[in-house]
Amino acid sequence: MISTAIRVARVGSAAELAAAALVMLGFPALMLAALVPSVPAFAALAAVTYLADHYLHRKGSYLINRLSKVRAGLSIRFLIRQLLLVLLLARLSLSDDLIFYGAVACFIAFYGLQAPHGALVTLIRNRRRMPVATRNIDLKSRIRIPDAPPRRLLHRSAEKMLHLDLFAVAGILVSAALDSAVAGFTGIGLTVGLGCLYVLVLMPYVRGRRVPPRAETVLAAVDDWLAAYKPETVLYFSGSKDSAYQVNMWLETMEQLDTRPLIILRERVILNNLAPTTVPVICVPGGVHLMNLDLSTVRVALYAANVGKNIHLLRVPTMKHVFIGHGDSDKLASVNPYSKVYDEVWTAGRAGRDRYAIADVGVRDDDIVEVGRPQLAPIETWQGTPEGRIPTVLYAPTWEGWDGNPGNTSIVLAGENIVTRLIATDPPVRVLYKPHPFTGTVSKDAKAAHQRITALVEKAAAERAADPRFTADKAAQAQAKAELDRIEARLAELAGAGGGKGDEAEATRDGIVDVHKHEEIARLRAQWNDAYWRSFPSYEHRVIRGAQPRLYDCFNVSDAMVSDISSVVSDFIASGKPYAVTDSGELGVEEFKRQNTAVRAAVILSNSATELGELLDAVRDPAADPLADARKELKQYLLGPDEPKSIDQFNAAVADLALKAEARNVGQQSRLGAANADPAESAELTNAVPGQRTASAGETDGVSAG
Repeated sequence: MISTAIRVARVGSAAELAAAALVMLGFPALMLAALVPSVPAFAALAAVTYLADHYLHRKGSYLINRLSKVRAGLSIRFLIRQLLLVLLLARLSLSDDLIFYGAVACFIAFYGLQAPHGALVTLIRNRRRMPVATRNIDLKSRIRIPDAPPRRLLHRSAEKMLHLDLFAVAGILVSAALDSAVAGFTGIGLTVGLGCLYVLVLMPYVRGRRVPPRAETVLAAVDDWLAAYKPETVLYFSGSKDSAYQVNMWLETMEQLDTRPLIILRERVILNNLAPTTVPVICVPGGVHLMNLDLSTVRVALYAANVGKNIHLLRVPTMKHVFIGHGDSDKLASVNPYSKVYDEVWTAGRAGRDRYAIADVGVRDDDIVEVGRPQLAPIETWQGTPEGRIPTVLYAPTWEGWDGNPGNTSIVLAGENIVTRLIATDPPVRVLYKPHPFTGTVSKDAKAAHQRITALVEKAAAERAADPRFTADKAAQAQAKAELDRIEARLAELAGAGGGKGDEAEATRDGIVDVHKHEEIARLRAQWNDAYWRSFPSYEHRVIRGAQPRLYDCFNVSDAMVSDISSVVSDFIASGKPYAVTDSGELGVEEFKRQNTAVRAAVILSNSATELGELLDAVRDPAADPLADARKELKQYLLGPDEPKSIDQFNAAVADLALKAEARNVGQQSRLGAANADPAESAELTNAVPGQRTASAGETDGVSAG
């Protein structure tokens, strides 16, 4: 019943549900206490509403957002509490007392301070919001960006301001109980005085040297840096907070480019969720600002996603545009017709080329380049299950997608069957469950299935821990856990030393990565991964939550995988290990293989998962694995040859395309200078070069490519 209430109320825990109930019931109870009247009851109930409200805000509860939508927002709840206190005083026959008039005047004055306080906070935040935010770019030597106001002034500022009424409320209640005005007027003085002080302390941050430069000055400084750095290859990305992984997967590749790299982001939320990198990063939310940046030295632009905002860079003819995607799979997204707007489309292997040919969406074969998958370098090739260790099977389903197609994911129709059969198999295996981070964000059924699968895995882990047949080296695990604690403490220390920027402006000024620290963090993360797997028994079932350990780390400790049609399957094929894919849409084995290249060397599972025995047989006896040769052939078809290395292929493709861009630009310059080119045509060609045009006042972020 409690779990149902939690789900209906859309809260995260029973404690959050209880706090919400206390807020909802607390205010009617406060009114009753005021009408009775009872000072002790009113004081107790007021404390309950204060604490419950504060708890919900700290948790970021969904209910807080809903209350604001029905005109019961934070300031209204404080006002109601104060009005009920005035009612209490009236019912106590204190309406002719000075404390009554003092309370009314205090609350009116206090609410009068909310407007200037809110205006100042908003103004400070707006003035400190940069037209572009950067990382690993030296703006500090070019423009003056002042320190951010102390975090305690702006973080949850509305709550802090409103909670100053605690002094007045407490003082007035003491006065009502003791029939003495001293405590009441002391509290009133503190509330009004501190409120005025809060406003006064904020005022210096809206003018003078505490305000960052104007947008024109900041953009000029960025252009000055661009002119000095001369970027040659750009990774361009736009998307939601949850899509940050799509750009993060390319960071290491960008760091290994032979040309000067630059990352351009379009949303601040992506910048805030970007993984650490040594590559310079510019976040440009405004389309006009982007088009006015001096990108004249860029010759290759790489796109990791097909999104509408790509048009703001695609319109620039002086660079060649390439779709590199964020995964290589047989999903329809891998042959999106939008891809024909790019000069080239880069795929991992021959399979990507053939997909476009079969899909016939307008992408020419001549425009497709096979570059491998540089991100797959960390994936280790399978050497068989070490003797004496229980085999590990990774279940890594993809998410449900936007269209409700039952073939998108196995988690709804087959997930529980897969996990149940793996847990019950004999000889035993260890199950790792790592779902896609989007799982359950669209479909309630997928979310519920995920929760049931998680419960299954955790229950099986508890049962195995109590089974005397399974023994572990407790001393080794304790040592590994101690090592984990040490590594995490050091990582936290490093994060604290370089993080904690006051706001966007300060982070832009100081956000230059320390290369030595960056390298140390990379080493520590590798050590963390090793210690993590040693910190619990190699037979223990596990639900892998969050970003760590990474998917590829799970690949390396697994002996087989069960998944769905997604780039996860294509990536896992790099390991050479046995794998199974679920035909959740029930197409049938032959049709499923015909439509999906990546499953040609897989064990095909129905939704009942009865075919899992074939996968487990291949793990237990690799010599008798009937699909081993097929996996080797498929690996080369999907991902390209092992030599030359993928990063070398990628760099060669960048260099080749840069030469094509340069040849195009030289040709344009020759035509401009030949035979007294038409002035109107010359102006049009010149204006097409970034950094050499000025947006008109009427242009907006939605500027079209025309």
